[in-house]
Amino acid sequence: MDGAVRRALAEVLAARPAFTVRFERCHRFPGVLYLAPEPDGPFRELTEAVAERWPEAPPFGGRFDEVVPHLTVAQGHAEAALADAEAALVDSLPVTARVSSVALLVHDGTRWHERVSFALGQAP
Repeated sequence: MDGAVRRALAEVLAARPAFTVRFERCHRFPGVLYLAPEPDGPFRELTEAVAERWPEAPPFGGRFDEVVPHLTVAQGHAEAALADAEAALVDSLPVTARVSSVALLVHDGTRWHERVSFALGQAP
């Protein structure tokens, strides 16, 4: 990511306010266990703001008609492992968090790593 893109992304995200979110329930995509944020509107607004700035690079390459805000808990495991993870997690819910920044993660083929973080609601 070059400096101009980094500055533009910081500007887009700084224009969005920080917010509080609550995770109350587990949900599934095929092969994925995730927590659904409530409310999910602020995440949708962040996604839309970035997609509006870079329409040539839609979320998930444009593969989905709707982007579903979520927090992935487990992915790529057998169904039994996902069910065990969900059963272990359910007693710890709900979880409330303050979202004050957005992290850009990159995958190296094996693991995800944070490349840079951008503050919400602050001038870059």
